Amino acid sequence: MDVTSLFSACVIAMVAVFILLGLLAILMELTTLIFPFGESRTDSAVIAAITTTVAAVYPGARVTRIEEET
Repeated sequence: MDVTSLFSACVIAMVAVFILLGLLAILMELTTLIFPFGESRTDSAVIAAITTTVAAVYPGARVTRIEEET
């Protein structure tokens, strides 16, 4: 494979990735505009995951309050 063809293949792949990521960002923006998040609530699965992780990392510790940072 020639050096210039390798370079052009890399450039084409990089441009394709940037285009795809840009399209995905636009799609995500449109999705969040169509379906707004509403109120931020903490799901019970998230609370269970946080409690389990804290218990695994710090044995004997208890989770007393979970607050979302803004």
